[in-house]
Amino acid sequence: MTSASDPVLWAAFVAAAVGSYLVRVSFIVLFQRVDEVPRLAERALELVPAAVLAGLVLPSLVAPEGTVAVLTPKVAAGGVATVVAWRTESMAWTLAAGMGALWLLLAV
Repeated sequence: MTSASDPVLWAAFVAAAVGSYLVRVSFIVLFQRVDEVPRLAERALELVPAAVLAGLVLPSLVAPEGTVAVLTPKVAAGGVATVVAWRTESMAWTLAAGMGALWLLLAV
């Protein structure tokens, strides 16, 4: 249960939806007015998916219950998967190595 009232929650939902919509529309409108995307912006946009993925995965690896725990099988398996991803750039090998390492460490 939350302490916020229903109107406050609905206002927050609507504000978040409008904000998200405006951010998306701003890129469409901006890039329609620009003939060529600046190289620096293009390079930064290429890094967004990796940053979002790291932002989603890292907290569940390092602090799954709200406290930081670095020496866990999940963190070690994530490290193995990171190295395999860096060396092979293969999604399949990364998943196989990470899951294999996690299962092996949990079995030990």
